[in-house]
Amino acid sequence: SLPPLMNPTMLEASDDLTNLSHLNEPAVLQAIRLRYLQKEIYTYSGIVLIATNPFARVDSLYVPGMVQVYAGKQRATQAPHLFAIAEEAFIDMIRDNKNQTIVVSGESGAGKTVSAKYIMRYFATRESPENPGARSKRGPEAMSETEEQILATNPIMEAFGNAKTTRNDNSSRFGKYIEI
Repeated sequence: SLPPLMNPTMLEASDDLTNLSHLNEPAVLQAIRLRYLQKEIYTYSGIVLIATNPFARVDSLYVPGMVQVYAGKQRATQAPHLFAIAEEAFIDMIRDNKNQTIVVSGESGAGKTVSAKYIMRYFATRESPENPGARSKRGPEAMSETEEQILATNPIMEAFGNAKTTRNDNSSRFGKYIEI
């Protein structure tokens, strides 16, 4: 008889699905489910970040100090996070002097708008490599003028294009293309 196509227990909740010995639909769903139950809402699948909507506030993942946890670090050295993806795009932009794109996609109510807001906040609050420490002189909670301007556009867009749906009380009813 054939052995079961199951991953070893130590790999079942891997933070990167490409580490799974058996890469099939049940194994992938099990890995994401186990991570979700461990309150780990982000999982890599190679270069792609999978985010599961926790349907609850997880403010600890997005505190101002978390930006500096990911700033200047390679993606593989930190836990999966939106900020790791944003940092990789930032570093590639600086290194290659080329525009970068981050695509946020998913089903209605999946948290795309919230994820995009956190990515924009990351770029707005990340300290400049040329001027490290500038933010701390203003205080870690202080928002830069750039951050305030970027984040101020969200309520305006939402006022014209959001609606309450059965799956989401504040559902975006439009696509967004944002250049920063």
